[in-house]
Amino acid sequence: MTMPRLNFSVSQRLTLDLLLLVIVALAGAPRIWAVGQAASGGQQPAAQPQQPDQAAPAAGGPSGDTGVIAVPKKKENPDEAPPPPAPAAPQFKNPEGMGNVTLHVNVPEVTIDVGVMLEKTHQFVPGLKPSNFRVFEDGVQQKVEGFKRTEAPITCLILMEYSARGMGFRIQALNAALAFAEQLRPQDYIAMMTFDLNTHIILDFTQDKQQLQQGMVMLENEVYMPAAFSESNVFDALNESIDRLERIEGQKYIVLIATGIDTFSKLTFDKIEKRVKAARDITIDTISTDGFFEAMTQGMGGMGGAMRDMSFLQADNEMKSFSDWTGGMHFAPRFVGEMPDDVKAINETIRAKYELIYHPTNARLDGTFRKIRVELVDDEGQPLRMQDEKKKPLKYDIITRDGYRAKQEVE
Repeated sequence: MTMPRLNFSVSQRLTLDLLLLVIVALAGAPRIWAVGQAASGGQQPAAQPQQPDQAAPAAGGPSGDTGVIAVPKKKENPDEAPPPPAPAAPQFKNPEGMGNVTLHVNVPEVTIDVGVMLEKTHQFVPGLKPSNFRVFEDGVQQKVEGFKRTEAPITCLILMEYSARGMGFRIQALNAALAFAEQLRPQDYIAMMTFDLNTHIILDFTQDKQQLQQGMVMLENEVYMPAAFSESNVFDALNESIDRLERIEGQKYIVLIATGIDTFSKLTFDKIEKRVKAARDITIDTISTDGFFEAMTQGMGGMGGAMRDMSFLQADNEMKSFSDWTGGMHFAPRFVGEMPDDVKAINETIRAKYELIYHPTNARLDGTFRKIRVELVDDEGQPLRMQDEKKKPLKYDIITRDGYRAKQEVE
């Protein structure tokens, strides 16, 4: 009689527990649905593609789907001050009425022309490299930064003594001028001046060689006529020629054909030396016309002969100095047959040269005169030696200017 009663009690308790679970589930369902609606904006979530079931590796570890990776945000340090802003560009205001000012820094640059000629044949030596040249300024070696071989048309002034010193001197000078004119090319610019006590312009710069021939013919017609003055102011004439040529851009040349004897020039030799050395882009080649007469009269007895020899020797040294100071060539031919070869050597040296450029280590703009020396060396740094096809040594001359005068700071 007691067993049925016990079974009824257990069943009734299970029923009450089940009802309690259902009530709790129904009470929580609306809240979960509301939260899902708020996260999705009130819309039903879209259907997601079904992912394949990825089993965990046999050895353990994370499965293929690791989920979303959260990167923690760097915490800001409230004690760290922000970087200061970049300073504003300074504003400068020019004084009223003053325009913009530009600052230029001039770096001194020296350009020198170097001719290398065989001593015996006066032929130009080609094929030299930049490493074959060493340039010294006041004894300090300079670094050659520019190098090229130049051969271009020339701008040249023939400056010829044409005085009453003697008919033979005029003939010798005219022969030299004619020989030089034969070497000219169509692109060359040529001018001609003569001098005695004063200077005379025979021909202004031109490329018309017929005008030069007409000037030569005029001088030929007058060569046997007595000249006006026997004086020859070579220093003044050379100074005037430099003044004229400095107005022309580029490299210029003066072929000075004269005895070199000066009489009444306003400039002394010291002054013309400074003037010649200060000349820029001007090379002076000289031909002494007293070589023939010096050879004929040298050694003749008497006080007059000794004084004449001394005058010729001094004049010849002065002519050579003009060419040495500017990197030109000097000749004192003793025979007429030498003239064409001498003039040809001058012409080849004028056209074919090596141009060297360097920035001097002494960059001061003090107007001082700087001595220049150029040497030729081989690949091992030893003095360069030349030889002919028969292995005989050849002597050569290095033709360049003696130096230059630095610019003044006020220029």
